[in-house]
Amino acid sequence: MRLDQFVATSTELSRKEAKRAITRSRVTVNGDICTAANRHLSREARVALDGRLLALPGERYLMMNKPAGVISATTDSTQPTALDLLPAELARDLHIAGRLDADTTGLLLLTTDGQWSHRVTSPRTDCPKTYRVTLSEPLTDDSVKALEQGLLLHNDPRPTRPASVEVVEDRVIDLTISEGRYHQVKRMLAAVGNHVERLHRLRIGSVAIDPGLEPGGYRELTREERDSLG
Repeated sequence: MRLDQFVATSTELSRKEAKRAITRSRVTVNGDICTAANRHLSREARVALDGRLLALPGERYLMMNKPAGVISATTDSTQPTALDLLPAELARDLHIAGRLDADTTGLLLLTTDGQWSHRVTSPRTDCPKTYRVTLSEPLTDDSVKALEQGLLLHNDPRPTRPASVEVVEDRVIDLTISEGRYHQVKRMLAAVGNHVERLHRLRIGSVAIDPGLEPGGYRELTREERDSLG
């Protein structure tokens, strides 16, 4: 992060006022006066304004029960977004860690912490995600085996990783996958000759959606929830 951006973000100064304070020798980096507003800071840098040590505002970590018809985007001119459901002061600088289709409901994670969201969404972390899937037809035993062994999707050269299937009701399953391919759950069920009628994300890693959250509701993650994914 640039020095002027750091000063502006950690104080009530505008970017222009932060630059002025820096050029007037009011800012120190690691104890030394720095007048270069464009200096890039290391993560360990200690920045002070008029002798007062500065710190960036704390990162924010939220869970939301995303309703249907809301897209997983920060801005959109034609459709409501998940961030539109939040107060403006809370939504500032948030981004989505693991998107959902517009018609898919359930657990959505939002944060200001880019490194944390990368760990949640990176294929290398093997973070499982569980979905409650309502199907058009009951799932056959052969279909369960195919999902649990991994299967080829249309126009995809690599088979999916093995999934976990729990039959909840006649046409309802809980499906756990550890990938995030495009429309993966719908494509997996289509590959075994079935069709997804409703899709609801229940869990990411060990973090389950709060049953007390109404559609569109949100709350801060607990420290235990945040750390379990980070």
